Amino acid sequence: MQEEPIDPFNGDPTDPAAGLDDLSDDAEAEPLSDAERQDVLEDLSDLEIYQALLSPTGIRGLVIECEDCHEPHYFDWDLLRGNLRHLLSSGRPRVHEPAYDPDPDHYVTWEYARGYADGVHDTLTEGNEEEKE
Repeated sequence: MQEEPIDPFNGDPTDPAAGLDDLSDDAEAEPLSDAERQDVLEDLSDLEIYQALLSPTGIRGLVIECEDCHEPHYFDWDLLRGNLRHLLSSGRPRVHEPAYDPDPDHYVTWEYARGYADGVHDTLTEGNEEEKE
């Protein structure tokens, strides 16, 4: 099972992004610090929870406000997971493009997903406390 999306330009000599991986020595990314690495691992863990809770409601992924272009970027669950794993292994984010014509109704922010997960957790915890009494 492949964990990342298939590159449609793999092996294509006219790949428009072919030179992006050829970084010079001085442009090489610093490895992630221990704290940054831990943050990415926590994001991956959270992503699994968010997907499990939100996919059945029709949510396809997360929307993230891009710091570079100040536009919302829509990421399906698998693409975001692949991007986080790439960041974890390489120490640098992937080059990104906005999704083609996404339906914003099918994407939520990290904050919304976190709040939804917290609400589900609190509801389940309240039910267990009431049963004990």
